[in-house]
Amino acid sequence: MKENLTMLMDLYELTMANGIFYSDQRDVVCYFDMFFRRVPDDGGFAIMAGLSKLIEYFKELEFSEEDIEYLRGLGLFGDEFLEYLANFKFTCDVWAIPEGTPIFPKEPIVTVRGPAIEAFLVETMVLLTVNHQSLIATKANRIVRAANGKAVLEFGARRAHSYDAAVLGARSAIIGGCVGTSCVKAAKDFGVKPSGTMAHSWVQLYKDEYTAFKTYAEKYPDSCMLLVDTYNVLKSGIPNAIKVFNEVVVPKGYRPLGVRIDSGDITYLTKKVRKMLDDAGFPDCKICVSNSLDEYLIRDMLIQGAAVDSFGVGERLITASSEAVFGGVYKLVAVETKEGNIIPKIKISENTAKITIPSFKSAWRLFDNETGKAIADVIALKNEVIDDSRPYEIFDPEHTWKRKVVTNFTAKPLAVKVFDKGECVYECPSVLESAEYCKAQVATLWDEVKRFEKPHTYYVDLSKNLWEERAHLLEKHSVKG
Repeated sequence: MKENLTMLMDLYELTMANGIFYSDQRDVVCYFDMFFRRVPDDGGFAIMAGLSKLIEYFKELEFSEEDIEYLRGLGLFGDEFLEYLANFKFTCDVWAIPEGTPIFPKEPIVTVRGPAIEAFLVETMVLLTVNHQSLIATKANRIVRAANGKAVLEFGARRAHSYDAAVLGARSAIIGGCVGTSCVKAAKDFGVKPSGTMAHSWVQLYKDEYTAFKTYAEKYPDSCMLLVDTYNVLKSGIPNAIKVFNEVVVPKGYRPLGVRIDSGDITYLTKKVRKMLDDAGFPDCKICVSNSLDEYLIRDMLIQGAAVDSFGVGERLITASSEAVFGGVYKLVAVETKEGNIIPKIKISENTAKITIPSFKSAWRLFDNETGKAIADVIALKNEVIDDSRPYEIFDPEHTWKRKVVTNFTAKPLAVKVFDKGECVYECPSVLESAEYCKAQVATLWDEVKRFEKPHTYYVDLSKNLWEERAHLLEKHSVKG
């Protein structure tokens, strides 16, 4: 049975909805944007993920009788409001950027348009779904890029913060570029091949390492990968592995799949192991390494010449250990009158990073037609179309003297419509399709944007009309004197 997530919300969403229900704002149509202000790990970009789960949530929004009775018992809500919730139906329009897309601060990655009560009630799930999965997809993509073409496997289920985090984290890691997962449920649910061999406990279970390896090889001769660091990699693990390969795997007509090293000075060990395997006639035997890896360790290992074919990355990927939160927020940006006029709304703060970009809008990505590379993103009013048949001037919204006229480019809107009046109108690609899409889209970014330290700032500009609207609201709401 699927768990009903409708009640997964903060109390203030319900108290505000109750207040709106009994006010003249009940039928007001609101526009909310989800966006984020900073890329995790001070990176150059993030990866969008979580849309599939968000769609599933919107489709299944329904307050049960048990939910209503619980809320009634709190003594905070009127009977008519509770009756409204008992008959609740999601009727909003939703736009979102597809999973696997590189995304940047301040641009709307999810937009919800609908009756105020509905738009208020979904805030928590919009944020926790996209925040968590985008965080893991972003971390996975960093690790995959550090591996420089070597396969990265997600090995983190046992270190995830919950069972949902293990499964959805594995899904996000695949989108970010991992080629497999050790999590069987995730592999089954998302059509990905599971990866894994043995633990140290298997080796310890038998009277000696040789017997453990031999027993495993006899059972799995066609996919034999042995964990060689339980006792001593060079003096015991590899010699016993080679002996078993020769005595069991090869006579059965197979070649060994590989060996895995999970401890020690992995760079040093892999060089020695590679030579030992090559000298023994197994140059095709792969070397997989694990042990609390991240993008920096992987990068340094490869720079130092580690002889590695694949990386199994666990806790630092599935928990995004270097960055605790993604930091996405959900803010009101406009309301709509009964006549259909859109009134922009803005939040102003002494912390300029928290000043919002008002109005119903969309993000565009401009691609250079000669190189295929992304030039910049432009956030525009929803009714604006960027005409790529003519030169287009982009400018920094904070330092407006920084300007550039773009020619010979293609402008593509980033978001797609996901729900129309509560009905889903978008079919999510498979996880593997999103992974391929992610790989292709990341390739459109310049290498300077993909640096781990001090990446080039990718520009997210405002259209002239949107910039003027924002400036007008800032002036209107500024406190003089």
